[in-house]
Amino acid sequence: MTGSDLLVQFLLFGLGLGGLYVGAEGFVRGSARLAEGLGVSRLAIGLTLVAFGTSAPELAVSLLAALKGTPDLAVGNVVGSNIANVGLILALAALLRPLQVRASIVRREIPFMLGVSLLFWALAANGTVGRLDGALLVLSLLLFLALMYAYRGEGLDEELLAVGSDSPEAGAEARAVGLVRAVGLALGGLVVLLVGARLLVDSAVALARSLGVPEGVIGLSLVAVGTSLPELATTVVAALRREMAISVGNVVGSNVFNLASVIGVVALVHPLPVMASWLTREIPVMLLFSLALLPLLGRQARLERWEGALLLLGYVAFLVWVVR
Repeated sequence: MTGSDLLVQFLLFGLGLGGLYVGAEGFVRGSARLAEGLGVSRLAIGLTLVAFGTSAPELAVSLLAALKGTPDLAVGNVVGSNIANVGLILALAALLRPLQVRASIVRREIPFMLGVSLLFWALAANGTVGRLDGALLVLSLLLFLALMYAYRGEGLDEELLAVGSDSPEAGAEARAVGLVRAVGLALGGLVVLLVGARLLVDSAVALARSLGVPEGVIGLSLVAVGTSLPELATTVVAALRREMAISVGNVVGSNVFNLASVIGVVALVHPLPVMASWLTREIPVMLLFSLALLPLLGRQARLERWEGALLLLGYVAFLVWVVR
């Protein structure tokens, strides 16, 4: 591949990243407005639609990568994204503002995230995440959603967004228009998201092959960070707005969705082979980053700036180790 070809692939990679970010933003905003128009609480939206929406790039990229015969890129994208969510995104949010969260996140959601991570590790132990394994991961996602629904009243702000005006007729009309716009925004975002994913996968594979870099390494680093951009934007903005529960909840929820939904759905469509080295290196590192949240948050359910700095330092060390 010539120098000009490399430049074109880097430009396509950048366009793919931009498409992922813009598409995910439109998808999340449209989905949130749709849910609000239907009378769903803000926190419920954050725990479900935001977590799913910010995991949509991982789903699109991993599915396309598996179908195009690059499973290492598909698995590396998810594992790398989960590591980046904790070591990069949550760390940056804590550096901007110490994160105080509800104790229930430490008691319930983080242990569930660890449980799904351990389940993925166990299912991949034979070197393949097959269709039955994918079904088990999807079932764990349904269990997660059921548990969130069961505890939906705990700490919820029941104030719903008002839609429309004082006039019932005008309010109904405005609500209908708002819902149509929300659906259009969500669908438009999804289309841009898929186009961006296609550009990202094609250019990443081309760059990896031309530079002699394993596709798994590209997935763990460049693609993983790129598909984590929606989580980065959501978490950092939430931290700046003092929405601490959303900052941590988005990361924890996205990690659950990445494993249970992304790996689960992709494995249902196309069984995923997992390299033996991943079972002893990359996946355990993902577990260590997730496990680090328990002592860091501690009894006070608070992540301090210095703890965020430690997580970020660990993530930089991981990247150096991966690309060495």
